[in-house]
Amino acid sequence: MAFMRFLIRRILTGIIVLWVVATGTFFLFFARPVDIVARQLAGRAATPQVVAEVIRNLGLDQPIMVQYWHFISNAARGNLGYSYYNGEAVSTIIAQDLPITASVVIGGVVLWLVVGLTVGIISATRPRSVFDRTSTVGVLAGLSLPTFVLGELLIIGVFVPLNQHGFSWVQTGYTGLSAGLIPWMGHMILPWVTLATVQAAVYTRLSRGSLIDTLGEDYIRTARAKGLSERRVIFRHGVRAALTPVVSQLGVDIGALLGGVIVVEVVFGLGGLGQDSVAAIATGNLPLIIGFVLVASLFVVVANIIVDAMYAVLDPRVRIT
Repeated sequence: MAFMRFLIRRILTGIIVLWVVATGTFFLFFARPVDIVARQLAGRAATPQVVAEVIRNLGLDQPIMVQYWHFISNAARGNLGYSYYNGEAVSTIIAQDLPITASVVIGGVVLWLVVGLTVGIISATRPRSVFDRTSTVGVLAGLSLPTFVLGELLIIGVFVPLNQHGFSWVQTGYTGLSAGLIPWMGHMILPWVTLATVQAAVYTRLSRGSLIDTLGEDYIRTARAKGLSERRVIFRHGVRAALTPVVSQLGVDIGALLGGVIVVEVVFGLGGLGQDSVAAIATGNLPLIIGFVLVASLFVVVANIIVDAMYAVLDPRVRIT
């Protein structure tokens, strides 16, 4: 029951946050002269007839609070408007882009968690060892390497040589799961490695530092004094407590990355939310920009609710705060 009350509070808080973001977005873009708003929504090349149609269809000539109510109610139903640049609904564009971005993020998250946590835990249990010093150098290298540079290096050093020697499994661009699991992974492996390299370095450093601090706590010494095996002390008591800051960071990262893995998507020509959001900003595609803002905020809120729930499972004391 305590966990359910905790979860309900977090969900209600998330709904309030989404409402605040939607309200701020509306007044930022719509609390301006009607003609300016209509022309931005219709596009730079729109004729006066199209601008008049936008004003009529969206009710921009109505009182601002009436427009606000329509905006909020439509957003709550998933109606994010219509892009006159693309000639289709914003929700349709986002639905087409979301599988691409989600594919990059999910694969990258799995890869960087496996590598980052494994290296971090081993380094924490063997401080100042050769492995620990080597991993520290690797972490510094990973943090120092820009994502776009790593992506280009992988294309030049991996993709091109493999295809020149007839090994065409690794590809650029994007193909969905409908083409098969192996072709899909072949298109996604280089973006996953590019995205995971920097993040794995972050999680290695974070998990190592957290676990070292945890292993120095009194209850860890007590567990050892009771005769528990070192493996059980580390994984049953140490790692579980050390994961709380890692989980917090993961929620922030996933929420932000689902809003658009811009660099990776552009370097590998994937499309996706990130690449299309940049194009929308460049062309002034206001309906699509608004849609991306609302969807990105939804991802961040949902990711943080999930993280809060995981945090409460790892540390039951959180549920009563």
